[in-house]
Amino acid sequence: MHVLVTGGAGYIGSIVTAQLLAAGHRVTVLDDLSTGHRDAVPPGAGFVRASVTEADATLADGSVDAVIHFAAKSLVAESVRHPQLYWANNVAGSLALLESMRRAGVRRIVFSSTAATYGEPDVAPIAESAPARPTNPYGASKLAVDHMLASYAAAHGFAAVSLRYFNVAGALISDGLRLGERHDTETHLIPIALQVASGQRERLSIHGVDYATPDGTCVRDYIHVLDLADAHVRALDRVLDRVSGSSGPDAGEHLICNLGSGSGSSVREVVETVRRVTGKPTPAAEAPRRPGDPAVLIASNELAAAELGWAPTRDLEQMVADAWRFVS
Repeated sequence: MHVLVTGGAGYIGSIVTAQLLAAGHRVTVLDDLSTGHRDAVPPGAGFVRASVTEADATLADGSVDAVIHFAAKSLVAESVRHPQLYWANNVAGSLALLESMRRAGVRRIVFSSTAATYGEPDVAPIAESAPARPTNPYGASKLAVDHMLASYAAAHGFAAVSLRYFNVAGALISDGLRLGERHDTETHLIPIALQVASGQRERLSIHGVDYATPDGTCVRDYIHVLDLADAHVRALDRVLDRVSGSSGPDAGEHLICNLGSGSGSSVREVVETVRRVTGKPTPAAEAPRRPGDPAVLIASNELAAAELGWAPTRDLEQMVADAWRFVS
């Protein structure tokens, strides 16, 4: 099958592209390189430097069977300061992509959504039935695309899967490939902690130590990027099996699945894991809470298990070890 991967030069997109190639798919990456890296596109994949608003030319020859859509802006703080960028890129860009797909007769898509669609949940673990109440424009923009996919499934017979990630970490280092996180603006705890361990930062900040959690720090659900990639391949298999026309028993499906470990690790536990794996001191300083940080965010992954046959296989220590191998 020929798969178009938008944003395939980014962290997660490049690793999913590598896994798709390993599974025998033909892959074309479409990426404008605004945040991605050309050298992250795995050998064997085609590459088109373009925005998702310019996908018509890539889809026009009729060879593409399905799309995996990663291309988006993803910085929460930036989305609060500059929401227009997120409505333009994430929402308007996704609408343009869906229209390009509809015109080309490509009606199978796997979408990179996010746990940020839930906002501050009332309970944990979080099931897909939990209210979606995003607290920032980034989460709201991803939720808007989820709604968009539901409407395209109903009106145009799209087969779609939205995968709502929790905290992704780790790297792919295998068969000559070294793919991992390379963000110009790093906001994720594990790579920040590894920057401290490697001497690139003096210390990290632990924001809030008085939460109602076992050690007082926030608890988050972490998932290895290779487990995440496996879920994308399974989601692709699902949409490829579905009818992409406007009739038939499986036409018009939009499935939303959480992707997480189903358990949580506190900020202090992550820092201790980094110290243990790297053998480095990794200084950390206590700091005030950040507004809008929930105490606990843990995924229920039961639906992904039932619908995709998926379960995570790698723990926090493996995530940190692989990420450390990538940066050291």
